[in-house]
Amino acid sequence: MAMKVLLKKVTITAERLLRDELIEMIKRHGATGWTVTAVEGEGSRGNRTSDFEGRNSQIDTIVSKETASAIMEEVAEKYFADWAIITYAVDVEVLRGEKYLGGN
Repeated sequence: MAMKVLLKKVTITAERLLRDELIEMIKRHGATGWTVTAVEGEGSRGNRTSDFEGRNSQIDTIVSKETASAIMEEVAEKYFADWAIITYAVDVEVLRGEKYLGGN
């Protein structure tokens, strides 16, 4: 029987222009995978969709608690002041947990 492992799912929703930079940052912190979804919405900075900018990007990754903290801290330090961006983490139970931990 497969064993469940408790990990963190980190979600970052940001302006499309940051997508590639955020993915590189996530990989640098040791994440072994990620999923990007084009999203629309409105928040404290208003509606962030236009033909020029494109839709916002939502990036999800499943990582250890320590990696989640490191990713979220870097997002806060580098992007919160000047960009429309939000990040949060939730606990997730996964099977084949070793697949998500990579070099951690």
